[in-house]
Amino acid sequence: MSSRPNFVIFMPDQLRADAVGAFGNPHVSTPHIDALAAGGTRFTNAFVQHPVCSPSRASILTGWYPHTAGHRTLTHLLKEHEPNLLRILKDSGYHVAWAGYRGDTFAPGVTEASAHEYGFATPPNVFQEKDYPDGVWSRLFYRGEVSGEGRIDHDEAATRSAERWLADPPEQPWVLFVPMVAPHCPFQAEEPWFSQCDRDEMPDPTPPGDPAREPRYMAAIRERYGLGEVTPEQWREVKATYYGMIARLDDQLGRVMSAVSAAGAADDTVTLFFADHGEYLGDHGLIEKWPSAMHDSITRDPLIISGAGFAGGGVCDSMVEMIDVLPTILELAGAEAPHRHFGRSLTPLLADPSAEHRRYAFTEGGFTVEEEPQLERPSFPYDRKGDLQHEDPTLVGKAVAVRDREWTYVWRLYEAPELYHRASDPGERVNLAGLGEHAEVEQRLRDALLRWMVETADVIPADPDPRLPRVDLPGTGTR
Repeated sequence: MSSRPNFVIFMPDQLRADAVGAFGNPHVSTPHIDALAAGGTRFTNAFVQHPVCSPSRASILTGWYPHTAGHRTLTHLLKEHEPNLLRILKDSGYHVAWAGYRGDTFAPGVTEASAHEYGFATPPNVFQEKDYPDGVWSRLFYRGEVSGEGRIDHDEAATRSAERWLADPPEQPWVLFVPMVAPHCPFQAEEPWFSQCDRDEMPDPTPPGDPAREPRYMAAIRERYGLGEVTPEQWREVKATYYGMIARLDDQLGRVMSAVSAAGAADDTVTLFFADHGEYLGDHGLIEKWPSAMHDSITRDPLIISGAGFAGGGVCDSMVEMIDVLPTILELAGAEAPHRHFGRSLTPLLADPSAEHRRYAFTEGGFTVEEEPQLERPSFPYDRKGDLQHEDPTLVGKAVAVRDREWTYVWRLYEAPELYHRASDPGERVNLAGLGEHAEVEQRLRDALLRWMVETADVIPADPDPRLPRVDLPGTGTR
């Protein structure tokens, strides 16, 4: 591998870790993702720092927690004065290309400052579609089978753009950033992906736990969306379509990897595959995501790092945070971060996946009641979600979660805490908070949360300002 390797950063949206073959799913076809894992290391306990797209992506690209600089919404994006991974790599001498574009990560001007090329070589001809089948299907964000003839959606356009760029790549080193939309809802796929999974073989979702011991947003969503009417057959249909979207995504990843090989760059390229968050997919009787959702199905990430020079087949079970991606890439690239961040490089784990990394992983989300006017007001089919948040903002109140390999503890601003023993309750259905026999565990995790919040509340800017700067007062001749 070159001393300054190339990087392919392939980032799906809303992909659960357990919806990938390499992470143990026997029902979905992901041969290309599995091949990446076989040629590198997969991280079984990697967790995102926020359960929603934009804040999570901002966290990954800065190495900051969402609260560090207030990147907690869909509309507070990374600014030009703030650090981001792509800009750091570009400034360090990398040629950075962005296949396509997404407006949910960078504020105006930052994409142009962070990439040499961006946009589509082949533009999409399909944009946001809002026609849904009748009944509860629209509230399941399900559209079903779509025509594939002549259809170029965002992900197909991004894949074709990546292939065209790799047909004549610039002088190394380079970075190719490929952010995808799938398998984000609406749940839809064309053939052969739509029919790839046998509906009868789809496993049932994790059922809800005790409604008196779960956060209130869960019952509110079920009632407002009418999810109590959803039959097991409908849940299996949604899951099979979601898996079909993942199979299509896997095929697109394979095309990008083939183009890297055809360019003669495979031996000098490191590929990172990860998502920004997961998807309920019927678990707990819920669909999609929620800004204060902390469940494993939403927050566990299918992180894989693979490439020339790495040992294959590595499986790391240590706790990992997605903010660790930034220092990992920078170390491999021989680049320095110009800012203080909270990530820890994963390169030691690439050499020894059994090494310890972190004791805890943290996730945060939600808002205060006073922030209600700033919450999104989405259109159909997300309208009911937005209505719930404005009608009762405590349903989306601030929440922070801490996990070790065995336990999950969630502290909520407006509701009672939660404690789940993932080792015996992987679906996080049985809330053990407040039970005397687990008081010591609860106290340990609560103390860890407090220490984390204090240590990461802010960062001192890298560039100091002079004390007592000269101040000229116009028209007075004094200072």
